[in-house]
Amino acid sequence: MPKENEFLDDIEAAEAEAFAEEETEISDEAVEVDTLRAERDDYRDKFMRALADAENSRKRADKQRREAEQYGGTKLARDMLPVFDNLKRAMESVTDEQRDQMGAMIEGIELTLRELLNVFKKHGIELISPEIGDKFDPNMHEAMFEAPVPNTVTGEIIQVSTDGFMLYDRLLRPAQVGVSSNPG
Repeated sequence: MPKENEFLDDIEAAEAEAFAEEETEISDEAVEVDTLRAERDDYRDKFMRALADAENSRKRADKQRREAEQYGGTKLARDMLPVFDNLKRAMESVTDEQRDQMGAMIEGIELTLRELLNVFKKHGIELISPEIGDKFDPNMHEAMFEAPVPNTVTGEIIQVSTDGFMLYDRLLRPAQVGVSSNPG
């Protein structure tokens, strides 16, 4: 019987060894699966970040394109403002006698001034034309001087030197005004 016991012991040892090897293989496979899952999650995270970066770049480029489209002509617009100022001054200096003598020429200047304003409007340039008595707004007006004028309130516009302009929502040039410093 000792041989039979030895034989049974060998079988049990072989089974135990096979079981241990199988358990080690399962353990190795579990580690490998966990490693692959971690790697997959890492790649997914990198992909999502790259996708978000691409979307942000697209939005940024779209915003820059829109701004370039809207505000790209700012320098030209600023260079055209003195043309408007000169035409307006010319029209303000015309007397009734000159209007009678040179009606067609003066009408041409008026039409040119109107057309210039239409072109400005077409390109998002709006006139800021404050009136005497309006409240001074530092966001739209530039105070050229202050003077105490009777029957006015502090911060009230008392003279308009030059009209201002907006380019869409940006100030192109503030209106230049005189402001009352009357204490009350």
